[in-house]
Amino acid sequence: MKNKTIQPAKWKKPKGYANGIITNDGFLFLGGQIGWNSDQVFETDTFIGQMEQTLLNILEIVETAGGKAQNIVRLTWYIKEKTEYMNNQKAIGEVYKKIFGDHFPAMSMIVVKDLIEDKAILEIEATAFI
Repeated sequence: MKNKTIQPAKWKKPKGYANGIITNDGFLFLGGQIGWNSDQVFETDTFIGQMEQTLLNILEIVETAGGKAQNIVRLTWYIKEKTEYMNNQKAIGEVYKKIFGDHFPAMSMIVVKDLIEDKAILEIEATAFI
């Protein structure tokens, strides 16, 4: 059997990449998700707002593949502003728990100079096992 592309049904089709790929043995790899909605439109330009949408996007891909938040085993965060992250620790924790509950996979946080989408403030890659 071949690896399968995972794409939430209501989402605008991506150009030149896949939002998710699940392997025959149940590993789900998510391309970097950003804080835009299913139509690829940013509804907010705040760190917390984009973070929330990004985590919701990740969860929707995982659920489309048949999983849930607890199936996520790794998150790699790419952020443009370290101070935005550091100054919003409490709100970040509240939003994270609202979406993923008390599930904390292995995580890395990387500060980057820029992201491909100009309006994106952060990008998060994920790996899940379903």
